[in-house]
Amino acid sequence: MHNKAYIFLAALAACACTRPSAVSTAGWRLSYDKGVDIVYRGDTIAKGSWAEYALNGDTMKSGNYEHTTFKKQRIDDRYGRGVSWTLTMSGRDMPQLVRTFRLYDGFMLTDIALETNSTVSTSYMAPLVTRHTGDMIKDPMKRAVFVPYDNDKWIRYASSAQAGDSLRSYEVTCVYDTEGRQGLVAGAIEHDTWKNAVELTDGRRSMKLYSGVADELTRDVKGHGAVRSARPRSAVMMLGCYDDWRDGMEHFADLNAVTIPPRRWDSAVPVGWNSWGALQFGVNHDNATEVATFLADSLMPRSFHNADGLIYTGLDSGWDSFKEAELKDFADRCKAMHQVPCIYWTPFTDWAKNPERQVDAMPEYKYKDIYLYADGKPQELDGAYAIDPTHPAVRAMMEKTARLFRRWGYRYVKMDFMTHGRMEADSWYCKDITTGTQAYNYGMHLIDSIFSDMYINLSISPLFPAQYAQSRRIACDAWNKIKDTEYTMNALTWGWWLDRVYSYNDADHVVLRDATEGENRARVTSAVITGMFITGDDFSIKGDSTAKARAVSMLGNERVNALIDGRAFRPLNADDDRSEHMFVRAEQDGRVCLAVFNYGDEPMTFSLPVERLPLKKGTEYKVQELWSGETVDSRNSVTLPSKDAMIFVFRPD
Repeated sequence: MHNKAYIFLAALAACACTRPSAVSTAGWRLSYDKGVDIVYRGDTIAKGSWAEYALNGDTMKSGNYEHTTFKKQRIDDRYGRGVSWTLTMSGRDMPQLVRTFRLYDGFMLTDIALETNSTVSTSYMAPLVTRHTGDMIKDPMKRAVFVPYDNDKWIRYASSAQAGDSLRSYEVTCVYDTEGRQGLVAGAIEHDTWKNAVELTDGRRSMKLYSGVADELTRDVKGHGAVRSARPRSAVMMLGCYDDWRDGMEHFADLNAVTIPPRRWDSAVPVGWNSWGALQFGVNHDNATEVATFLADSLMPRSFHNADGLIYTGLDSGWDSFKEAELKDFADRCKAMHQVPCIYWTPFTDWAKNPERQVDAMPEYKYKDIYLYADGKPQELDGAYAIDPTHPAVRAMMEKTARLFRRWGYRYVKMDFMTHGRMEADSWYCKDITTGTQAYNYGMHLIDSIFSDMYINLSISPLFPAQYAQSRRIACDAWNKIKDTEYTMNALTWGWWLDRVYSYNDADHVVLRDATEGENRARVTSAVITGMFITGDDFSIKGDSTAKARAVSMLGNERVNALIDGRAFRPLNADDDRSEHMFVRAEQDGRVCLAVFNYGDEPMTFSLPVERLPLKKGTEYKVQELWSGETVDSRNSVTLPSKDAMIFVFRPD
């Protein structure tokens, strides 16, 4: 009798498994028959897609489940109105698998969860895997974007039209058509537990959205930590189709900002100076004060300040050579000159690499007690040991540092080398923490609360999570040459949208010394169109007189400075492997601004791309180049000298 019942149930399960089911809404059609086909407006996005996860050293796939039930319901949540479609899958000797698809106008969200009666452990969960992406994504004419995990070691964004190239992009990717601008965006909108990636392989016919990446580019030597729970869940992933891929990337950022809102900032975008650009470890009280005086006397009267009339004057690494009285005096002098004093800290690093050294903020611990270990060894990155964000001694260090900054008068902190705090490790002090991302969120939440009244600017840091700082450096260090400008513009080309999850993108310090006038113009332009504008030359009494003169000329152009409001320009084309050389921003008053760069060694002659700009049809425009102030006839070609930049403003006539 038992055997007959089992046979009957098995037959029933097999029937249920093969029974097709479908849902259609807002241009989407999802259908199931052993796998999920995803179609949007007639284009196949994924065919026969499945989910998979790691369990006990094996990769478990949704296609191995015997029984599937379906649930469809209307939803109205923070992401909009749509339809939720849930597949609940069960099978022998496997935890129940729940695949969820939420369908909205133009995009969908998907995730997977395991449901068990006891704790299970998994270090890998992929909500969507397919070997058949259909026509939408495998078209060899389309480009695929590589987004780096962080901005360390001068890593670059990239875009490739080589369909045969495999791609692993971190947190998000985009596949787009350069001519028509249509694009598909896929990525994670949650960053509380996992490091996430999107992979395209097999001539872009295969696609995988997954949680649990850990490799050299995430700065890890260990595999991704395991999530232990009775209901482990992947990050929520989005998949969207857009008429303009740039709108898609901005929408991806907006979805992240809806999931967790950015850290608030109600004042104007910071404009100012940072000591690392030139003074570096030579910074001291006297030369920093002289720089602040130069800013007040020579640059602030020439429009180099933000909309609040302030300059942010920053001490970078090296300020620890100051005496306490000097740090307070410098801050007081800055404030007397309508400047905001800024300071620097690295919360997750030990640069001394001395394991026997006591932690000043909590002397009962030595640094060896707070290191992040991998296979029993302290983890080293960029010349510093990583420390455990969950350790109470690290909290004590944060509290002590914040008290000192407040006492001295600093309310802006540049925080650097943040990636150290997100590395996978053997273990953490907080035993509930099992992944690097969980540990990083723990530590960053402490920073958010302990430094609650301060502006936080991240330097070297992961792309996500983003809710703990008002701004982030868009790339690694950049100085004065055209190569530095091109490198910064590489990040803006495919990462401009980050100013929707942070308040502002930071282009790093603008240095003017030892470069041509054209290179200076290009570097200044790169900061203006990225977001924040921080200069970095030595403006002290002993500083380079040429750099000072250049600063007065380059940083005192009112027409150019009027564009500094923190809003990034977007790429105009991004149609090859190189950094885009034209960037555009539409203004609320109807003006359209176009920045053009020449990264090469020869002059560049071009026509203004009026057909690609967001200009109103039937409207006449007057065109002015802002650096020179000259009026330009948009019908004529323009010649841009080598290693230089121009900014054009189209004003409705």
